[in-house]
Amino acid sequence: MCYSNSSTSTTQQLAERYQKLIPHLPIELRYYVASGFHFPNWHIITNDATLQQMQWGLLPQWFRGSNRTEFASKTLNARQESCHQKASFKHLLDSKRCLVPSTGFFEWQSLGQVKIPHFIKDMNQAIFSMAGLYDLWLNPQTGIQESTFTILTTEANELMATIHNTKKRMPLILHPSEEADWLSAKVGLDAFEDRSGISLQAWPVDKRILLSPDANQASVQQRYIHSIGEQKGLFD
Repeated sequence: MCYSNSSTSTTQQLAERYQKLIPHLPIELRYYVASGFHFPNWHIITNDATLQQMQWGLLPQWFRGSNRTEFASKTLNARQESCHQKASFKHLLDSKRCLVPSTGFFEWQSLGQVKIPHFIKDMNQAIFSMAGLYDLWLNPQTGIQESTFTILTTEANELMATIHNTKKRMPLILHPSEEADWLSAKVGLDAFEDRSGISLQAWPVDKRILLSPDANQASVQQRYIHSIGEQKGLFD
C-alpha cells in the first residue's frame, strides 16, 4: 500500500520536470512525510498545461454521503488489478488518469513481532511518478468543485516484497517513458503490470520520528540503525 508519501520539490522544479506551467500565485507544498489519512493537498500532473493541486483521498463525482473523510480514507489507494471493477474508479480509467509526483515513500517491514519503517526512493530520478486517478466532486455545502486523487498500487517487485513482506504491494511507479502512455489512457492497465525494472533503494528510518507529531522534517528520511541483528546490512 502507499499511505505515507514524500514530495520536497518546489513548484518550479516540478514544472521543469513535467514541462508544465506554474499556476498563478502557486502554493508551495513540501512534505518530508505526509500521511494520506490527513488528506493533504498534493501537486498533481494531468493533461492540463498547468500544474494542478488536489487532495489525497478520492471522492467520486457521485458521492453524496455525509462523512467525506470516512469515504476518502478508503480511496487513498486503488488496486491496479481490480480498479476497473470498483464504482469509485472504473469511470476514471479512460478520462481522468494522473501522475502523482514523489521524492520517496515509506513502508513497514515485519521482522517477527517488530515492524521497521523504511524510506524508499527511485535510484535514477530525484522526482518520480506514481500512477493515479482523479475526479471532480461538487461540495454541496460550499458549491465549490473539488479535485481529489488516489494512488494505484500493484504487486511488489523484488525489493518491495522484501520490505512490505506481509501484503507485498507497492505504488505503481512509472518509468519516465511510460508517463505519456499512462496519461493518454490509450494503453491498458496490463501494460504496467511488471515493475521488476523499477530501480529503487531503501533504508530503515527512525519510527519515533516517523510517528511523532513533528514528523515533517528532513530527519524523518535519514538512515537509522535498529538494534535487530537481522536488520544490519539487509539493503547494503
